[in-house]
Amino acid sequence: MKLSKLSLLFLFSAGLLVAQKQKYTMAEAVSGLRSNLAVENLSQFSFSPDSKSYFKAVKNGYLTTDLKSQKSDTLISLYKVNQNLQGEQKLKRLAPLSFISNTQAYYKAAGQYYLLTSTPKGWLRSVYFSIPENAQNISVFKNQNAAAYTVDQNLYYVKGDQVKALSNSQDPNVVYGQSVHRNEFGIDRGIFVSPDQNKIAFYRMDQTMVTDYPVIDWSGNSAKNENIKYPMAGQKSHEVSLGIYDLKTDKTTYLTIPGDKEQYLTAITWSPDSKSIYVGVLNRDQNDLKMNQYNLSGTFVKEVFHETDSQYVEPQHALEFLPGSTTDFIWQSERSGYNHLYHYNVTKGLVGALTQGDFVVTDVLGFNEKKNELYFVSTQSSPLEKQIYRVNYLSKKVEQLTFEPGMHSGRLSGDASYLYDSYSSSEVPRVVSLIQTGNLKAQRLLKSADPLKNYERPEIRSITLNADDGTPLYGKLILPTNFDQNKKYPVIVYLYNGPHLQLVTNSFPASGNLWYEYMAQNGYIVFTMDGRGSSNRGAKFERAVFRNLGDLEMKDQLKGVEFLKTIPQVDASRMGVHGWSYGGFMTTNLMLTYPEVFKAGVAGGPVINWNWYEIMYTERYMDSPQQNPQGYKNANLIDKVQNLKGDLLMIHGAQDDVVVWQHSVKFLKAAVDHGIQLDYFVYPGHAHNVLGKDRVHLMQKVTNYFDAHLKDKK
Repeated sequence: MKLSKLSLLFLFSAGLLVAQKQKYTMAEAVSGLRSNLAVENLSQFSFSPDSKSYFKAVKNGYLTTDLKSQKSDTLISLYKVNQNLQGEQKLKRLAPLSFISNTQAYYKAAGQYYLLTSTPKGWLRSVYFSIPENAQNISVFKNQNAAAYTVDQNLYYVKGDQVKALSNSQDPNVVYGQSVHRNEFGIDRGIFVSPDQNKIAFYRMDQTMVTDYPVIDWSGNSAKNENIKYPMAGQKSHEVSLGIYDLKTDKTTYLTIPGDKEQYLTAITWSPDSKSIYVGVLNRDQNDLKMNQYNLSGTFVKEVFHETDSQYVEPQHALEFLPGSTTDFIWQSERSGYNHLYHYNVTKGLVGALTQGDFVVTDVLGFNEKKNELYFVSTQSSPLEKQIYRVNYLSKKVEQLTFEPGMHSGRLSGDASYLYDSYSSSEVPRVVSLIQTGNLKAQRLLKSADPLKNYERPEIRSITLNADDGTPLYGKLILPTNFDQNKKYPVIVYLYNGPHLQLVTNSFPASGNLWYEYMAQNGYIVFTMDGRGSSNRGAKFERAVFRNLGDLEMKDQLKGVEFLKTIPQVDASRMGVHGWSYGGFMTTNLMLTYPEVFKAGVAGGPVINWNWYEIMYTERYMDSPQQNPQGYKNANLIDKVQNLKGDLLMIHGAQDDVVVWQHSVKFLKAAVDHGIQLDYFVYPGHAHNVLGKDRVHLMQKVTNYFDAHLKDKK
């Protein structure tokens, strides 16, 4: 076929368009990695309950793959399920399934739990059990059509179509079955079903003594106040107890736990034989932890171990009992300065450490009972990476199982014969492999394509600086696309630098955030670094900020500023800083304490005065205001507002129940009192983080602010 000159011209132009690299839209920079730029993955991967195959979701169904032969077949299809729905509304899609066995699975839809059962006629659907649509804290019983859940302040149990109320609180401030202590200490639930499925342990939290805090809902014609209980540092905290409901006797027993009523109850763990329960009892000062055993009558049995620290003890995990044992368990502790695994015996106490060294154990994956092995994830190879290991808990021999640089995560099959390994690195979007634990042979299941390959990507340099005491600090420098050695560029420092978060890792994308890359595409140098106080570097690194939040962290970030000023292309007169939450505190603090450094800052949801933040978090890192008045005074940004010289935009969610709105409102009042001008923006309807489509609006506002104040107007 002969092409016309016009056709040839069109094809040539189309080729140029394909070859030309794209720039991110703001929507892609904000949420692209969760939408059109998402890295390919194995959807809803799980090992089969019999450990002979694995399941994964595909369009309109699930596939099953035999682990030995690697032959795949359809497990469940939407079409076949709909065929068997006689006279019922057809399903448009299959909801995520939880597999009870290879032939049974359940899912939730609009408050109803449905059971799918494999039969010769295909997968048949039946009602598993029903709960109210407003039910929360749902804990489904293993292999039973039963669950425990909460509605408002009360706890309920359902089995089939029978519902029983396990509490009868008329006071919304006395709540049952909910997570307590504001989800600190690794607490993420309030219901604990016993291994024999015959008992339910649950938290009871009395908040009547905690001051009401108003959160205003502005969505209606008239604003509506919704009080929450928010225990601030140094003030009265709530009181928590632990109950046990026996399904066979229909009786509830509360544990008798003496001590301060404001102490914390953590690490709730049932004994594998369901005959006793273990509770970590942590004092309000958070420096004294007793791991106690209680019997089913609620009586104290014994203190299994006792941990103290001059700063704080921070339990984050429940006990992990060794397979087949009711006496031996694994406990995670930072007692050595790094989070490690310790073998304990209920009677003998500490047996010994299973891991040691200057690295952090981050996850426990499970056990291989036949070989006396425990699988775990740690930072042993690098503080910027995670690799998978196993340790023999009898010989204490440790073996590394993954070696490709990057951030690895994993899961074990039920019989521990296979290990699912998924990792990414700065250059690898995702690789998923199955490792046979017997011979360590690996089979690759997925190597994801690079979803960013058609985009204009910046050069990203890994940076290591030294703090004042010589501690290495890891960061990333992101250069503008089409970087010109002869130009001067504005700079944005993005930070968090608080506990329990690490920004800089060897993961995909190398920048760590597509908004950084968006800013690089638009002529900015971006710098981010984890200073002392951030996580996964051990106790000394994280606790360096103890009782003086904001001090060392700012000094570390200024090391980054010093480094930036050595780069000829950096325009030190056009530097900006941005962060949210703890990063908002850091941003505001830097703008006020070192007012000559940054020309502009954007602080989101910032802590302004630690007296107004929650007890559990604040008193861990600062002690109470009564114990540490000078530390609180030094970190109080209200007292520094008059120092502001640069342009500061402060942003807050109007319904923020984490860093409550009064932080920024009182800062505004102080600014008015001192005649200080700053910019402010509120997101109605949002709590601590601005999420969903409005996050695009947020990051556009942040970008516009930096453009207005840092871009060269020449």
